[in-house]
Amino acid sequence: MIALHTAGLLIVQDRKLLLAYSKNKHCFYLPGGKIDAGESAEEALCREIAEELNVHLQKEDLRYYTHISAAAFGELDGIMMEQECFFADKEVNPQTFGEIGELKYFSLSEYVEQEPTAPGAVSILEKLKTDGYID
Repeated sequence: MIALHTAGLLIVQDRKLLLAYSKNKHCFYLPGGKIDAGESAEEALCREIAEELNVHLQKEDLRYYTHISAAAFGELDGIMMEQECFFADKEVNPQTFGEIGELKYFSLSEYVEQEPTAPGAVSILEKLKTDGYID
């Protein structure tokens, strides 16, 4: 197995999780991305969110939630996504930017009804539902 280390941002509104549609991967997934060499998860997430959602966060704006492991969507077989997930502790106004074609809030049941689904997005939606953050 090859590990792909990533960081994802959790924005919950009206008991639904914000997911971003990648024009490259043709799927809704958690906003964020790969952690580059020498970066912390928080630094990578701040950089990725600025690139994807045109939202500028500082490390101090992030609150760690959980780690998820899942098959990396759109990557070769055998690559596992290892993702650190954070809530933003400040009001944000995300906008589509760069590779992001659409932003949409999902409950777990809404997400699993559409195609395709990213395993990591399903995992974090399940955890958020179990913990009472979303429906």
